[in-house]
Amino acid sequence: MASAVSAGTVDAGTPAVPEQRRRSRWPWRTALAAAGGLALYLAFPGHDLSLLAVLGPAALALAVRGQRVRSGAWLGLVLGLVFLVPLLSWTGIFVGSFPWLALAVFEALYFALLGGAAAAVSRLPAWPLWAAALWVADEALRGRAPFGGFPWGRLGFSQAEGPFTAFAAYGGVPLVSFAVALTGTLLAAAVPALTRRRPGRRTAVLALVGVLAVPLVGWAAALPLAGSSLTAGGPTRTVAVIQGNVPRIGLDFNAQRRAVLDNHAGQTVALADAVARGEAAQPDLVIWPENSSDIDPYRNADAAGVISGAARAIGVPILVGAVVDGPGEELSNTGIVWDPVTGPGDTYVKRHPVPLAEYVPYRSFFRFFSEKVDLVRRDFAHGTGVGTLDVGGARVGDVICFEVAYDGLVSDVVDAGAGMLVVQTNNATFGYTDESAQQLAMSRLRAVEYGRTVVVAATSGISAIVAPDGTVVHSSALYTADTFVEPIAQRDQRTVSERLGATPEWLLVALGLGAGAAAVLRRRRAPAA
Repeated sequence: MASAVSAGTVDAGTPAVPEQRRRSRWPWRTALAAAGGLALYLAFPGHDLSLLAVLGPAALALAVRGQRVRSGAWLGLVLGLVFLVPLLSWTGIFVGSFPWLALAVFEALYFALLGGAAAAVSRLPAWPLWAAALWVADEALRGRAPFGGFPWGRLGFSQAEGPFTAFAAYGGVPLVSFAVALTGTLLAAAVPALTRRRPGRRTAVLALVGVLAVPLVGWAAALPLAGSSLTAGGPTRTVAVIQGNVPRIGLDFNAQRRAVLDNHAGQTVALADAVARGEAAQPDLVIWPENSSDIDPYRNADAAGVISGAARAIGVPILVGAVVDGPGEELSNTGIVWDPVTGPGDTYVKRHPVPLAEYVPYRSFFRFFSEKVDLVRRDFAHGTGVGTLDVGGARVGDVICFEVAYDGLVSDVVDAGAGMLVVQTNNATFGYTDESAQQLAMSRLRAVEYGRTVVVAATSGISAIVAPDGTVVHSSALYTADTFVEPIAQRDQRTVSERLGATPEWLLVALGLGAGAAAVLRRRRAPAA
């Protein structure tokens, strides 16, 4: 592939463009970057035009090509703002525009960094390869810093289905992002080459071959992967998913905490009645969502009694999502295995509570910008244990809500022996927005990445059962009560992605950073040449 893209190199001996002429080109470059951001937004759930994702990296590569780093940073910022402001609009649905816009602008700064770096490497041989690797490097940084990062909007998460999806099984979400970015940067290399004479046309042909080759490799890579069967690949356990719904949407969804708990208990009892009538299969385990009991069942006997009654009615353990007091003044977002006979057992405490939503770091500092931070009255603790739990004969890998976006938190539960993945989530605070669909797309990528069925249990939707190939077998509507019951294989096969872990990501990060360093050294040596 390097030979295909090296011919698109900008000649190092090309005379510098006068500053006035360079500035006169900014409007079309800015418009191109904005168009790339819009294409990225349309690629994500809500619009689901996933193939448009390649146009984001293509537009940025064309816009920054041959530009200075500071110009590239501006163009990257434009793309990031046009992309993220609408994508993250759900974050301000009930708290106002300031937190939403502040988050979108801050995250867009990472795209400014990407744009500057892409401009720097655009003069190197094989620049499309380095530019694609920089997308992975930028996403790696954005997903880790600050406060553990915010990986929403990674290129890979736009590809829940399509020719790039299978790459997840070989290198995780980073490899999917790289494949999308590489296709886009190769397309960017072909466009200007088409306007040149014969040498340029040769470059265009080679680049276009690469544009077609990457998704074709993706299609071929899908052939040996797990299919859409829920029952193939291991012993099965029948799993019930309960979506009890909430009495109202918004930040005060749990103002009637007992009503939320009763909704989930009532749905479970209704399922038990359907089993008794022969209308539904008897489950081996039941999954309730995050926040299904915002009343601490360890301290409130009434809440414990409601959960125990539901467990006894269905006759199998329930994985309950509960808010638990402690440690100390903190709260714990906890998954509890609740046995019909012995009551509460093993637990998983959410390891990555959301900053400024479930806990507030540097509270006095952030209060200066918005008093909304005090809506978080008590901080949630950071759990330390991996969420692999034994529930009703199934080895369940539990992640809670946004944790599904973090590669390491999901790989940990699979490495610990999870035969299926469970995402306990509560999306009631985001209303009728695209947040739930965007999060479900992440679960679909995880299914392919690890070749395991993923069960999503949401308080108010979207709940779903996702087959190992990313196919959605069942899904609920928003703000409705629903129940799914399906036999699910407990798989132990290991995908290439699971075996390699974070290695592909770090190799691509090193590739991008190495190219950036080479571009800096080349620029420093240029005057002496």
